[in-house]
Amino acid sequence: VTGLTSRHVAERFQHSNDTISHYFKKMLFIFSDQPFYSTHVRFPDNESVHPKIRHNPKFWPYFQNAIGTIDGCHIPVSP
Repeated sequence: VTGLTSRHVAERFQHSNDTISHYFKKMLFIFSDQPFYSTHVRFPDNESVHPKIRHNPKFWPYFQNAIGTIDGCHIPVSP
């Protein structure tokens, strides 16, 4: 049900909007708090940036402090 509103999720699973919102917030806090976050979330280091971007003074000043991917990669994640 990714990409759907909480109302659609509530209808799909036959629960109230409040219940869906409550458990969504609960899961969000679990995934963003210790120890889950520190164990499973790793940011790329500067060596993982493509050399074409890293060694080009035209691009690197704009991307050196960027967090996340800039090449369109999507990482499948499931709880």
